[in-house]
Amino acid sequence: MKIRHTDIEINAVNPFQNCRLERKPYAVVLTDLVKNFKEGFVLAIDSEWGTGKTTFVKMWEQHLENNEFKTLYFNAWENDLENDVLVTLISELKELSSNRTEKAFKNVLSKAAPLAKSLALGLFKTQVEKYVGNELAKELLNQTSSTIADSLQVQIDNYTERKNGIKEFQKSLEKFVSSTSGDKPVVFIIDELDRCRPNYAVELLEKIKHLFCVPGIVFVLSIDKIQLGNAIRGVYGSDLIDATEYLRRFIDIEYSLPEPDIKIFTKYMYNYFGFDEFFSEQQRLRYDELKRDKSNFIDFATSLFTHERLTLRVQEKIFAQARLALTQFSANDYVVPSLFILLIYIKLKQNSIYNNLKNDRYSLQELINQVETILPDNLSDDDKHMYLYTLSMLLRSYNNSREYSNKEKLTVPDESNTKQRLTFTSKFDKSENNERLLSFLDSSRGYHSSMHDLGIKHLLKKIDITETIVMN
Repeated sequence: MKIRHTDIEINAVNPFQNCRLERKPYAVVLTDLVKNFKEGFVLAIDSEWGTGKTTFVKMWEQHLENNEFKTLYFNAWENDLENDVLVTLISELKELSSNRTEKAFKNVLSKAAPLAKSLALGLFKTQVEKYVGNELAKELLNQTSSTIADSLQVQIDNYTERKNGIKEFQKSLEKFVSSTSGDKPVVFIIDELDRCRPNYAVELLEKIKHLFCVPGIVFVLSIDKIQLGNAIRGVYGSDLIDATEYLRRFIDIEYSLPEPDIKIFTKYMYNYFGFDEFFSEQQRLRYDELKRDKSNFIDFATSLFTHERLTLRVQEKIFAQARLALTQFSANDYVVPSLFILLIYIKLKQNSIYNNLKNDRYSLQELINQVETILPDNLSDDDKHMYLYTLSMLLRSYNNSREYSNKEKLTVPDESNTKQRLTFTSKFDKSENNERLLSFLDSSRGYHSSMHDLGIKHLLKKIDITETIVMN
């Protein structure tokens, strides 16, 4: 049994073999794009944090290598404590260097030295040594020490000279890239840029734009554009900054990963975390009223995740929490899968509602008002049926767990005394007089009595991991 989702193994021969989101076609499209625009550009793969961008770009990187592209992968977030972005980016380029291209790489280093942010030659040497090795750093220092000292002074006094230095650096970089990649561009993937320190993220974008945009390099920025925009506004200290326009200065092409098929991903998560070990356990399947728990679990999770547009990461957390909680259920315990998933979702996304519910702070009307604010609209008839049933079980089980003095009647006779009516109103149920919800709550309708006696604390204690674990 697993309670945490680990990184997907990327098969070297077939990188998308283990991809459950069917994203290989997007990699093929992007590969064609890169292949047909060899002069280089900046591509942004924009998708919300937690939607699987990192996994995708790593699979795509392997796909590119299998198609004879030279690639580099740089996790900006893991490196944002470094002092000099220029040195860090050049150090990544060293991965392309070979005995045949070593001279060209040394030339790139020598042309970069005057442009380094650090004014201290010793510090620049230390940084270069850290990434490219002691011997190469010593050779660079011996060859360029006077040049560095001179050009550092010149860049203070002479803007024109600095511009020439940038051009010389770009020429050397273009020559080096051409000598390493042949007729295909180098694909330089920069991941997690939106999670970096804002100053570092902005400086990295500036360096790419003004120093590294040369023919033969395609930069791929894996980003959440909204979060990166927030970082940009933070650097400039104003919410009035148009972050979208700012980013257009650096990005040539934007590509948004299509949203995954939630049903496919839900089934994958169900299998990955081993839910069948519980829901399809033979002793549990002896009880007729529990046999549909598996399908009810998958159907409700799929519907909730689809309509709430939860990121893959949040979906993973809900599944992990659910699987851990199930270790405390016995084989013949009621789970009420849709209510179980809804409560975990509320705990993770609406924690104040969860705590108030757990501590019996709501009346039935207050509870339904709060929960209905997070229920989706525009549901199919089948989904409406499922949600109304879940809502009825929430209200009934919540009321069952309350102290006797706080219990409320769910239904009472109407004015004609011929049928029942609800003691509260539901905006979610659009039927006349909330008759659909009433049909679930009217105890005379013949639902299983033991299920009707279920108290919500039976579920909450297990969701909060407060009971003894029964491994299953």
